[in-house]
Amino acid sequence: MDRPLRTVDVARAAGYSVQQVRDLERLGVLPPARREPNGYRTYDTRHVLAARAYRGLATAVGPVVARRTMAALPGAPLADAAAAVDDLHAGLAAERAQTLQALTALDAIRSEAAAPSPGSSLSITELADALGVRTSTLRHWEAEGLLEPQRVGSLGARVYDAPASATARVVAALRAAGYGIPALRAVVSALRGLGGTAEAEAALRERLDRIAVRSVALMKAGADLAAVLDGAGRIPSPVRRRAAGPAMLGT
Repeated sequence: MDRPLRTVDVARAAGYSVQQVRDLERLGVLPPARREPNGYRTYDTRHVLAARAYRGLATAVGPVVARRTMAALPGAPLADAAAAVDDLHAGLAAERAQTLQALTALDAIRSEAAAPSPGSSLSITELADALGVRTSTLRHWEAEGLLEPQRVGSLGARVYDAPASATARVVAALRAAGYGIPALRAVVSALRGLGGTAEAEAALRERLDRIAVRSVALMKAGADLAAVLDGAGRIPSPVRRRAAGPAMLGT
């Protein structure tokens, strides 16, 4: 791939159509192509690597975040570029942790954990912080019949006991997995009757599998991103460093 590449060459190497390659360049995902005197675009290996990296990122974190990441990396310092990729891995790790917590909560629901012990209830703010959602989201779920908090005090403050908190964790994980409100109502109704825990567990475990696929895609994209950054001269080559050592010692 040392020779100039045509649009069709990049498309074949990255698994895209010719139009998709042009679109990715227009969106800033690919570096600008060189233009020959006759107006034709010419590319090089960097463009193939960037296209492959975007493909993996789009699978891992979605096309919107992937486009934003690819457009920002070329002008970013190496430390910032590495941090941006680390944040993507951290995001997937957080999704995995949330899903595992939901499975733990599901076990508690299945065990029919009775009344909570003193101090185990959460306020709406505490539960929202634990789930990483807004308090308005919990109120919306309550209005949709997904949560049933207790009301205490003269002001009727919302308090979530252990079973309600466990249900909220399941709802949060399934909502993040793409479940709509009608489907969640069915799941929650089954959970309250303790007859539908199998469906919720299957959905959560399916989400874990999808997160695993996305994690592998992100790892593969990381290799291509590192090659792109190396080609931009921002990652010192170990070979160059070793070769420079004796010369520096001899001066």
